[in-house]
Amino acid sequence: MPAAWTVRDREGKPLPHLLARSRLEVGRKIVPTRYDAFRLQVSASYREAFERELKNFLERANWRIVPLKRQRIKRRPRGVQLELNLN
Repeated sequence: MPAAWTVRDREGKPLPHLLARSRLEVGRKIVPTRYDAFRLQVSASYREAFERELKNFLERANWRIVPLKRQRIKRRPRGVQLELNLN
């Protein structure tokens, strides 16, 4: 599961000011109409209306909501010790 989601514009550049923990949160940031987060979770018809408006907005702007890939931290292999040089 992705750790974060963002929007890519028509040139494929990510828009960092539109960063959120879920696709739904990103959508709430870009749709002009304010949608209640709780109702989006519990009401299928409310969510359908939101998804329809979000889809229309994304098509007009030629944007896509995409997951961000996690950056892996390069770690030392186990069993390898650092050497202390006292020169």
